[in-house]
Formats: sequence, C-alpha cells, structure tokens
Amino acid sequence: MNITQPVQDIINRQINMEFNSAYSYLAMAAYFESRALQGFAKWMRLQSEEENVHAMKFFDYLHDRGGQVTLLEMPKPRIDFSSPLEVFQVSLDQEEKVTASIYDIYELAHNERDYATVSFLKWFNDEQVEEERSAADMVQRLELAGDNPEALLLLDQMAGQRSAAE
Repeated sequence: MNITQPVQDIINRQINMEFNSAYSYLAMAAYFESRALQGFAKWMRLQSEEENVHAMKFFDYLHDRGGQVTLLEMPKPRIDFSSPLEVFQVSLDQEEKVTASIYDIYELAHNERDYATVSFLKWFNDEQVEEERSAADMVQRLELAGDNPEALLLLDQMAGQRSAAE
C-alpha cells in the first residue's frame, strides 16, 4: 500500500499547485469584485472552491496510500489584470499547466508501475477536459464581445449563473 518517494513527491507538488490555483482564482474573484462584475467574481469563487476540492482529493489519496503530505510555500497570486479577457486567458493558461502536471504524474506513476495512482488520476484527466473547455469558452466569448460593454455585462450575468457542480 505504500507509495514510492518519486510519486509521493510529485503528488505533493500537485497538492501545492491545486492550492495555488485556488488562491489565484480567489485573487481573480477579488479583481472582478472591485470592478462590480459580480457574475465573473462568482465564477472565480466557485473555481477556487473546486481547486481546493481537487487539492484535498490528492491530499487524502496520499494519506490513503501511506504517504506523507508536505505542504509547500505558495507564491503571492497575481492581482492586476488589464481586462476580464486577460483574467480568463490567465485562467486558461493555469488550467493547461495543471493538465500538463497531471499528465506528468500519470507518466511517472505508469513508469513506477503504480497502477493505483494511474487509476486515481482518471477522474482528474476527465475533469481537466471540462476545466480547459470552460475557460476557453469564456475566452472566446470575451474575444467576441470585444469592447462592447453591453456584451460584457451579458457575459458577466451569464457567468453568475454558474453552479458549483459545473
């Protein structure tokens, strides 16, 4: 039931990445709150909560496998953006980095013949498809909206309808 040190180390880095993503999304929510874009702020708050859940899934998994969780230092999140579009572009980039990191864990686990971890990662692989699509869709919509304030407000309203399950 024990987990190898290399797999434990990379999962600890993933825990940190997930918590860092949650912190980053919270900073993005603050950016939107300060601009009276509560719908986008809600979207980012929900995203932050999701990332915390993801971090805790890795946290619990590591303990279930007899590993040791080591929480790492997190950098201060970015707080200044030029536009809502830039925020969602940064969000998409962040999700793509998380996906790449999960793929790295998958590859290492496979090479270590740690098939329990390979199986555990399936949910995350599927989840990242949804995460990237959601951010990419918003980037595309904001690009279409351009400088149109009415379109921006409509997208903000739409983002505010997001539920925790999405």
